[in-house]
Amino acid sequence: MHAQLKIKSLLNQLNTVIVGKSAQVQDCVACLLAGGHLLIEDVPGVGKTTLAHALARTFGLQFARVQFTADLMPSDLTGVSVYERGKEAFVFHPGPVFAQVLLADEINRASPKTQSALLEAMEEKQVSVEGETRALPHPFFVIATQNPHDQLGTFALPESQLDRFLMRISIGYPDRAAERLLLAGSDRRDLVDSLQPLLAQDELAQLQRQVLAVHTAEPLLNYVQDLIAATRTGRWFLQGLSPRAGIALVRAAKAQALIEGRDYVAPDDVQAVLPQTIAHRLVPVGDARRGAVEQVRAMVESVPLP
Repeated sequence: MHAQLKIKSLLNQLNTVIVGKSAQVQDCVACLLAGGHLLIEDVPGVGKTTLAHALARTFGLQFARVQFTADLMPSDLTGVSVYERGKEAFVFHPGPVFAQVLLADEINRASPKTQSALLEAMEEKQVSVEGETRALPHPFFVIATQNPHDQLGTFALPESQLDRFLMRISIGYPDRAAERLLLAGSDRRDLVDSLQPLLAQDELAQLQRQVLAVHTAEPLLNYVQDLIAATRTGRWFLQGLSPRAGIALVRAAKAQALIEGRDYVAPDDVQAVLPQTIAHRLVPVGDARRGAVEQVRAMVESVPLP
């Protein structure tokens, strides 16, 4: 009961900032509770950065924001050693990646070389700089925003980078009522600055442990394996899901179940998080004539429920 009350308070506070997008907000909370990294993709101006700021402040985590640009270097993220005359030695100055939440704003505007600097950090929770491996804080999340690939000055994220994100969501335009609130209300940035942290670090760790403890029955795991197998048939996608993607799907479904107040995963939980968790890892076959999200939803209809 305590977990559900905490999660409800998180959702309520976030929904005061990002109005009319409760489903997307819930996806974000599920992603972070599952210990995953989050990619928010949409056109400029719909609240991607605001949502990332609100998540970091609501979860009570130390965060750093980096604006990704074409001239950003890997050392701008990881840090660099500088010679200090007084100590007669090189001293390492940590970069912004040494924060509990790294807000990578417009990540696909950086070059592939800089994007690749995040691969080790996102997977291993560590960075190797100048021959030395340094651990990152715990917990460590990357919340990245990106613009659509057809916009000027963008570099598509490689498959290996996309696979590190547990979820990719799109906010979309607000409906008329929500947009009226935005037009008539105060600046969203002022609301973000006034947000209070609702979780202590030990509370977040406890919620994450509860996510891992959510039960997955054998028939449910069979259903997940059927979905994974469907992606590998060649009928729907060029390449199927990896085992790592399958593990990510189960973790996301467990977080969804906990948010819904259950201690077991139901097929509805899997279906609720499926497009956000796997679509960015898949490329539809050439004759699909629809995007990855729509292709995932069509594939789900062909897989029988347990």
